[in-house]
Amino acid sequence: MMHGKAKLYGIPGSHNAANGEAMLRHKGIPYERRDLITGAHALILPRLLGFDGDTVPALKIDGRKVLGSRAIARALDELKPDPPLFPADPQERRRVEDADRWGEDVLQQFPRRLLYALVAREPASAKTFLDGARLGFPNALAAPSAGAIAKLKSRGTSEGQIRADLAALPAAVAEVDRLIETGVLGGESRNAADFQIAAQVRILMTVDDLRATIDPRPAAALARAVYPNLPGHVGAVLSASERALLR
Repeated sequence: MMHGKAKLYGIPGSHNAANGEAMLRHKGIPYERRDLITGAHALILPRLLGFDGDTVPALKIDGRKVLGSRAIARALDELKPDPPLFPADPQERRRVEDADRWGEDVLQQFPRRLLYALVAREPASAKTFLDGARLGFPNALAAPSAGAIAKLKSRGTSEGQIRADLAALPAAVAEVDRLIETGVLGGESRNAADFQIAAQVRILMTVDDLRATIDPRPAAALARAVYPNLPGHVGAVLSASERALLR
């Protein structure tokens, strides 16, 4: 039996923190969420909160400190096996684990690089990702710096990398569709890969240009079903030649 309420740490607008929340709700585990300022979290998590790293989501639960959505999924299944995040059948579990790993290692690179770069083109949109944030002080106080943080975080993403990611995105979304078609994702009961992959797709859909490409696909329906209210909205910021790469 678990003792006390779990505490989940994220950053405002984080789809990974939303993933952690969704899994806790799936398990029916009471929790409190606390958001940290983007950038400052890299100091606060290891130095002040005692985590072994600065990855979000970060979870304190039943005396344990767990970093990252994949590790959290496994920890939650250990602490509260029912309802499960992984199938009991070994072969089915392996397929879900492989999809979960692909979501984190491959698909996540698209929002990780593209989102900050595209928000930086429309800095005013950064404050929309603060909707629902739990910073411990009024979110309006963080709004003026949100655009500057996006610009700073986008500096490592070149225009060439943006174009390469845009060209590769349709194939990545097609892989999500394939995982749905083969039953790895979108089953009667949500699994860890559903929460992982739907979060990556849903955050990309906050950008108008990307949503237009993703919306007709089964991947979009899954993302909306799992995360109907993810915050954030970025207008049309791609050039015509960049939009053409998405076709």
